[in-house]
Amino acid sequence: MNKAITDGLVFMPPAFQFGLDQWSSGDGTPGSDTYDGAANAAFVPADQDFGGCLEMVKTELDVQKLRYMGQTPILPGCYLRVTARIKAIAGNLPNVRIAGWAGDAGGSNVTGLTAVGPATSLTQYGQVVEVSAIVGTGTRDGVDMPWNSDVVYGHFGLDLTGPAGGVVRIDDLIIEDVTNLFLRDMIDIVDVQDYGAIGDGVANDAAAFEAADRAANGRVIVVPEGTYLLADDVTIDSRIRFEGRIIMPDENRLNLRKNFDLPTYIEAFKDERRAFEKAFQAMLNSGDHESLDMGGRRVQLDRPIDMQAAVNNRDAYQIRRVIRNGQLDALSSSGWDTTEVTSTASYSIQNDRMLINVVNVANIEVGSLIEGNGVGREVYVADRNIAAGTLTLTQPLYGAAGTQTYTFKRFKYLLDFLGFERYSRLVLDSIELQCNGRSSGLIMAKSGSIFEMHNCTINKPKDRGITSAGSACQGMIIEACQFLSNETALRVQDRTTVALNANKNDVKLRNNRAMKFKHFAMLCGEGNLIVGNHWFQGDDEPEGVAIGGLIFTTPNVKSAITGNYIDNNFIEWTNEHDPTPEYNSQFSFGGLTVTGNIFTCNDVSSDFSFFVIKPYGAGHFVHGLNMSCNVYKSLNNNIRRIEKVDTSFADLNYNRLRNILIEGNTYNSVDEVTQNPVSIRHEQNSDQSVWRIDLAPHLPFGGRARWCESVVNDGPISSGNTTIYSQPYVELSQGASGSEIELRWPQNCRGTVMLTARVDNPL
Repeated sequence: MNKAITDGLVFMPPAFQFGLDQWSSGDGTPGSDTYDGAANAAFVPADQDFGGCLEMVKTELDVQKLRYMGQTPILPGCYLRVTARIKAIAGNLPNVRIAGWAGDAGGSNVTGLTAVGPATSLTQYGQVVEVSAIVGTGTRDGVDMPWNSDVVYGHFGLDLTGPAGGVVRIDDLIIEDVTNLFLRDMIDIVDVQDYGAIGDGVANDAAAFEAADRAANGRVIVVPEGTYLLADDVTIDSRIRFEGRIIMPDENRLNLRKNFDLPTYIEAFKDERRAFEKAFQAMLNSGDHESLDMGGRRVQLDRPIDMQAAVNNRDAYQIRRVIRNGQLDALSSSGWDTTEVTSTASYSIQNDRMLINVVNVANIEVGSLIEGNGVGREVYVADRNIAAGTLTLTQPLYGAAGTQTYTFKRFKYLLDFLGFERYSRLVLDSIELQCNGRSSGLIMAKSGSIFEMHNCTINKPKDRGITSAGSACQGMIIEACQFLSNETALRVQDRTTVALNANKNDVKLRNNRAMKFKHFAMLCGEGNLIVGNHWFQGDDEPEGVAIGGLIFTTPNVKSAITGNYIDNNFIEWTNEHDPTPEYNSQFSFGGLTVTGNIFTCNDVSSDFSFFVIKPYGAGHFVHGLNMSCNVYKSLNNNIRRIEKVDTSFADLNYNRLRNILIEGNTYNSVDEVTQNPVSIRHEQNSDQSVWRIDLAPHLPFGGRARWCESVVNDGPISSGNTTIYSQPYVELSQGASGSEIELRWPQNCRGTVMLTARVDNPL
């Protein structure tokens, strides 16, 4: 910045050759005496050192002044350097200093300011000495005469001090704009190149960056154009702005403490993917930042981000960290292609989470989905031992004992955390995973707990939304998230995508929305809370096939499903991850509460049910089930009942049902209203000693009438024309299916009774 150039201001006084009437022996103010015609001053046209110059005899005993009478402007933010060259010719040797007079807008002197610069003594005749001083409105290092904003102009020159009688010659006075010397202080920046940064992409500029940071002292560090190699860990405590590009080895970290956000890292690395990786690396290696704010930025990816490889120096992390406020976008690329391997392996129920003798085990990636005969849904490779030829599984296999061929599919995810042996307390908040039908969303670490997603969207995953291929799903919380399918145009039975799965306990799914996946959630653990979600899976197929939306694979599930909107799919309860699925004194199906939900379906077959139990082995039963205060509604056609048992593998043992409560529900277009206990009014119109009452349309799961809680006469019981007062006894589990109750009276009679019975033993 130079005001003489930018604003056309004139700072330089005229040369002495143009007349001494512009040079005052006083303060330079109008009316003060000048050196024009003075006896002690004359212009010398041809000095050997100066050319034209002023020769002056010091006649004053104290201070001999020389001031330019023109008004030199003083502007805020503008710094002037006043310079004079002088030499002694004869007589006493004086001291010399730059001096000035400060004037305000009214022409008055502004007092109380430093009006002189540092003094220099003349010690030899003929020796040229240069004196200077800087004047300006800021009190900065290097400013000799700091003036305030009241000053609008000055009269500048020099003072001769010391004894009178000396003769000196003075070269033309120079006043120049030197604001550029203070520019970085003024605009609050520090340039890394001033501290040795080269910016050629070869030299290690790490030390220069740290030196600039130490010098910044609250100012902003500027990284100008260039490519800067930082081959060491670098922490910047100051604010920083990047015009140039940073390159770093994978193992080195850049921690921007004052600008820890993804937009700044993108400015630094000029590469969205690299910036995201380096910012994540810095977050996990610093206690300064609990979250990485993506700043609303979109990061476009042509292949998965290996999150552990990005950190590089850690394979475990258990401190809460948050990634928030941004989007990851899958570009069209072969980097998303599923890796599919077919291999032969052996399985034994004695080692039920292991495949052994795996052919070409090195080609099978950890995190691969396993498909084959006797393999339940959502079973993944949790680990592998190449030397031993074994694979560790996330779940046992229900019917795969022996040797067979398996297919292993490794899906590709935008965020891949599986490289971490353990990662706990990761939070994603307000993140959109834009899969675009090209990639899957996220795969968790091998182990860990309390993974959270809040207010996120997983849009059009190719295969999976969220995958647990280990135990990092322990205590997982998915809340207020959107799962949007890439298969909305397909029939339900043709879909392959799954929104999420979990292998461990204590999962919380709250207030989420999932649209038209094959399955919404596969939950393989206990202690789940499913609250306030809406998942719907229908299609346009008339009387179409319906598939389970929420699937439990643990029999004694200890879970609650409350206040959800369950649309064109059903809750499915299986034991498909049991290596010995037949009942053998273990807990059977129980511990489930289904209350306050809205169930709806349309254009489904009459055999559709909203709640399906599917045992994979014989002998199982239900012990502990509460299905209360739900609303069931079928549109366009009726369904037969709201619950059933899928007997593809085995049926339930209906003689062992226990502690089932089904009451307070609302049924719309459902032919058989299920209750337990069931209360009905039976009217016997002819005299019979045995009244047969069939409860099949009301008993859950088509079970048996195993308990009678009460029989109450509704009006008189008559035999012929005579009222009788005797009571019947009850025979339970009558008829071919055991759904009938017989009331046995001591004589033939007729009348009406109110009967309450149960499909189970309530104790």
